[in-house]
Amino acid sequence: MSASGDEQLSATERGELAELRQRVHALENSGTPRAARHHPLRSLGSVVLILLAALLAMLSVVAVWANSIVQDTDRYVDTVGPLASDPDVQKAATNRITAAVLAQIDVEALVKQLTDAASAKGVPPKTAKLINNLDGPIESGLKQLVSGTVERVVTSSAFETVWVNGNRRAHAALDKALTGQADGTVKVENNQVVVDLGPIVAQVKDQLVAAGFSAAAKIPDVHTNFVVFASKDVGKIRSYVRVLQLLGGWLPLIALLVAAAGVYVAFNRRHALIGAALAVFAAMLVLGIGLTVFRDVYLNHLPAGVSQSAAGSVYDALIKFLRAGIRALAAVALFTAIGAFLAGPSRIAVVTRTGCRRSIGALRDVTTSAGLRLGAVGRFVHRFKRWIGVAILVVAAIVLFTWTYPTMAVVVWTAVITLVALAIREFLDDDGSTPPPGEDGADFKPGSGAGPGKAAGAAAH
Repeated sequence: MSASGDEQLSATERGELAELRQRVHALENSGTPRAARHHPLRSLGSVVLILLAALLAMLSVVAVWANSIVQDTDRYVDTVGPLASDPDVQKAATNRITAAVLAQIDVEALVKQLTDAASAKGVPPKTAKLINNLDGPIESGLKQLVSGTVERVVTSSAFETVWVNGNRRAHAALDKALTGQADGTVKVENNQVVVDLGPIVAQVKDQLVAAGFSAAAKIPDVHTNFVVFASKDVGKIRSYVRVLQLLGGWLPLIALLVAAAGVYVAFNRRHALIGAALAVFAAMLVLGIGLTVFRDVYLNHLPAGVSQSAAGSVYDALIKFLRAGIRALAAVALFTAIGAFLAGPSRIAVVTRTGCRRSIGALRDVTTSAGLRLGAVGRFVHRFKRWIGVAILVVAAIVLFTWTYPTMAVVVWTAVITLVALAIREFLDDDGSTPPPGEDGADFKPGSGAGPGKAAGAAAH
């Protein structure tokens, strides 16, 4: 081949030639004995640091979730607000409020009033005695009346408004409940975190009076509690939440630094990066399974009288954003492992990179032959291609790390935008040596029999 043959290669062929030269150079320099490159303590240290990073990643997700529940009022309301329309929660609230209202109504006094009224109007003694034996039917009818009224209130938009507003006002007290300094609407009582449904009872009382049941007006202020969380170990949980609350802002950074240290001390850092990413992915998988198992354990240890279906709905609502964080971090770890693998020398990685580079190069050649000139932009990208790639990855990492509550959708879209940015970088990579239209090689089209490759072959002869 003549000296000018290399200059007539297309940008795609030049890229392939450069990659082949790098691989040959790497093979030539791989003659150092492999035994000298390994040290047991260094490898062990890398493994320990990576496993520690995976454990810290689990704690980080829980810590961020705990902070969001305790410190972010909007986040808390978004968590518990939908429970107002949950059928199991509505049923449990209806039963609790109905029992509280009926406990304040003296059925025997009502029957006595009816009997006295009947006697005063001259009702025969046998009829008055019959009325005196109506305790059971009256109590049953009263229960239906109260239950129906409570159900209408609980299933209305008014209950949802009271529920959301009450939880928003109670958020400050929830912080105290989880730190053991409970008072107000939300409190720790008998190892239970409870919400006072007194305002709902007041609305039921007003509706009963409006429906003609005047005896309901004598019902005093009732404070009945709806159990949000119950456990014999709530004291320990308070301590754990407090510790996670204190460390929540630092644990993610510490986990990232420990993982970076584990990758840095490894002999093969790319393999270590893949291992660290897969370890974090496995940790998120274990944490997700653990939440499912703990749900059953928690429901099986509820105190008597607590609705398991409602408690299950509350549990699912409280850990909704925790599960979202687990999925997001698992997706980040998986994408990182895939990216590190595709950057390696394996056949699959090389074929994938070559295929993508050829496809983008062919698109660039077509647009160039159609008159597109990259000019200074192409030369700039060609010169700083590596640093542009690093900048793209750094920006993606910053976006994910600074996003307040990243979800899996955020991670996926960030990955897609990152790949698009890298593809644009590859498309703009042009050192300006591609001949313009009308000169040698300008009429080359992918798939045609003529082009820079054949021109180089002719020059070699």
